[in-house]
Amino acid sequence: MRSERLAETELPKWLALPVFCSDPLSSVAYATESILVALAVGGLALYHTTPYVAAGVALTLLVVVTSYRQTVHAYPNGGGAYVVASENLGRTAGLAAASALLVDYVLTVAVSVGVGVGVGVGNIISAASGLAGDALPISLGFVALLMLMNLRGLRESGRIFAIPTYGFVVGIYVMFAWAAYKGIAGQPMRAETAGYRLRESSGTTGVLAVLLILRAFANGCTALTGVEAISNGVPAFRRPKSRNAAATLAAMAALAITMFVGITILALVSHVHMAENSADYIGLPPGTQVPTAISQIGAAVFGRTFFFYWNTVFTAGILILAANTAFNGFPALASILARDRFLPRQLYNRGDRLVFSNGVVLLAAAAGLLLIVFDASTQSLIHLYIVGVFVSFTLSQAGMVRHWQRELTATGGAAGVGGSVGQAARRRIRRSQAINAVGATVTALVLVIVLASKFLEGAWIVVVAMPLLFALMRGIRRHYDRLAEALRVPAAVQLTRPSRNHVIVLVSRLHLPTVRALSYARALAPSDLEAVTVAVSREEAQTLLEDWERHGVEIPLRILDSPFREITRPVLQHVRSLRRSGPRDIVTVVIPEYVVSHWWQHVLHNQSALRIKARLLFQPGVVVISVPWPIDRPPVDVAAPAPAVRHPPPRP
Repeated sequence: MRSERLAETELPKWLALPVFCSDPLSSVAYATESILVALAVGGLALYHTTPYVAAGVALTLLVVVTSYRQTVHAYPNGGGAYVVASENLGRTAGLAAASALLVDYVLTVAVSVGVGVGVGVGNIISAASGLAGDALPISLGFVALLMLMNLRGLRESGRIFAIPTYGFVVGIYVMFAWAAYKGIAGQPMRAETAGYRLRESSGTTGVLAVLLILRAFANGCTALTGVEAISNGVPAFRRPKSRNAAATLAAMAALAITMFVGITILALVSHVHMAENSADYIGLPPGTQVPTAISQIGAAVFGRTFFFYWNTVFTAGILILAANTAFNGFPALASILARDRFLPRQLYNRGDRLVFSNGVVLLAAAAGLLLIVFDASTQSLIHLYIVGVFVSFTLSQAGMVRHWQRELTATGGAAGVGGSVGQAARRRIRRSQAINAVGATVTALVLVIVLASKFLEGAWIVVVAMPLLFALMRGIRRHYDRLAEALRVPAAVQLTRPSRNHVIVLVSRLHLPTVRALSYARALAPSDLEAVTVAVSREEAQTLLEDWERHGVEIPLRILDSPFREITRPVLQHVRSLRRSGPRDIVTVVIPEYVVSHWWQHVLHNQSALRIKARLLFQPGVVVISVPWPIDRPPVDVAAPAPAVRHPPPRP
């Protein structure tokens, strides 16, 4: 796709919703279960707090979405937390937010695919026990599939992702309507685990009860992951970009909150009892596979009917494709960081399909490595989740508070000059600032709760990874700054010629590629010219010398001795000796190379020219020139060397 067609990839709201919001929408499938699992440590005694915990999660989601609506209007060029924090809190805060988001995006892919594969293997496929050991290769396969789909283009992948997203949403709301009908009709809804009792920890009152409730709240906040993706991807929306992005955020919040609250209510009504493992159930044999909460609710509402399988299939689908949120957020953020020289420049460029291809591949590789390290264990990965996203939430909202304060300062004189218009503008700014201040306070509080409840369970890995990534980005910036300073052109440019240009042609035997390289070297009009060969074998060196004299080549041949059969080191020593004779001189090394037709033919050659070129690149004052000779299409500009001034005979 040509660069001029970038506008064709912009997304309408109905397509942007599955592209950017599949992660927060899919999180409702396991957020309720995460709350119940955390409360199950105290047995069934703490289950009565589930509505209050869910209400806290829903309120937090509402506050964060409302705050980010301010961000997309204030920063329509994207960048999200990194840009907001950098411009308002300083570069250090911006890099902290960026490192948190990059880590969280990698975890999003690993966790989403791991959970989705778990749901698919556990609920769709009857032979789950036989596939339990295949979770890792299946997960890696889905990561590769997501990478390939995203490399095809944003709009093309969005159409595919829309199917499971809207299928999941339709299935959930049909389940709500069916449950309401059964409730009105007085038909019971009983989950599979309704009759199971849970083992209760001793003394689940007082401080321990509060800690368990806070842990359940932290688990439920997984429903907030991915909310920031829209603020990073505002440029991908159709015009008016900010308005469409804000509308998509509002639609996502409405869907996520209502589905999360509805699933939680149905879990309580059908008496779903969840624990971290089967040993926590009284009377249940260890190792017994317990269905997920969303699966139990579906079975209690629909029975084993068509819509039960509909929900199961689309739940697994959206959980796997929820990783697409990260596949859109990570490359876009990496591109902005690369533009600011905090990541390698390759991440800034768009690929053939106008997507940030290098960022997509890098994310897939990092997520795949994480799945391999943790053996695709969702329970191990889930504890690493959401720490990074709340760091970025807090820094972004704090930056927006500072942004609005600057806006107030800028409009300070408007109240006196513009009258009521200035006062109205200040009131709008004050209202926006209050919204972001509430958002910063709430997300900071949740961050403390998440760190306190999950630090020892594995979140410490994220706490360590973020500073390491931060330091890496600062190191990359220092390298680019040093490079820019070293290459900076002075005010007055002076084009000075080197004192002399010593040209040497590396030869191994006298053949057509050598003749062409010698002809090219003579066309350079060098100060002095010689051919150089390395005598790895005395017999081959003698044969070359005889051919040289028999064909009457009028360029002197220097034979470098190599008692240890090396090629590269004698050439480097000879080049250095020429450099020492004149520091302002240039040494041009001409290397004849023949180009083979097929990749496998490279194996049949020793690639000595490649090794020599690699070493010469690090020599100051040396220019390396390759003279190619394609085997299939040999050049027609080669003739016998023209008569020239007679040079001295070959020197040993």
